[in-house]
Amino acid sequence: MNYRLQKRLAAEVLGVGGSRVWINPDPDMSDDIADAITREDIRGLMRQGLISVKPKKGNSHSGWLERREKRRKGHRRGYGKRKGVKSARLDPKEDWISRIRKMRRYLRYLRDKEVIDRKTYRRLYRLAKGGMFSNLSSLKRYMHDHGILQEE
Repeated sequence: MNYRLQKRLAAEVLGVGGSRVWINPDPDMSDDIADAITREDIRGLMRQGLISVKPKKGNSHSGWLERREKRRKGHRRGYGKRKGVKSARLDPKEDWISRIRKMRRYLRYLRDKEVIDRKTYRRLYRLAKGGMFSNLSSLKRYMHDHGILQEE
């Protein structure tokens, strides 16, 4: 049977969407439901229990919890899941901070061990601050090429 009219009327009476209206599929009652063409008829069928409201659908929280646990272990974080550029996931400023701190720590170590003098330390410190070196290995390469550091 086609209960389109009944479903629409029931949705209006119940104040819900048409997808949430449940109509009893019992073939013995199909004629009663098909004959209901007024809102009052629909209310009568609701009292009999032939028409009711389905519960609201929602997202499962347990699924989210499971996914969060997986991500904490590094799963579901591959290239296929990433959107946006690298800097969208890793703050460029934080990246710079970690790199410059590593270089400054190394320069301080060399100065304290008297491998380089204070003047050379200052010059390399300023070059690092100016962005001359992309990382610690490029700083070491520069020092090696310019004869500041021999053994490393």
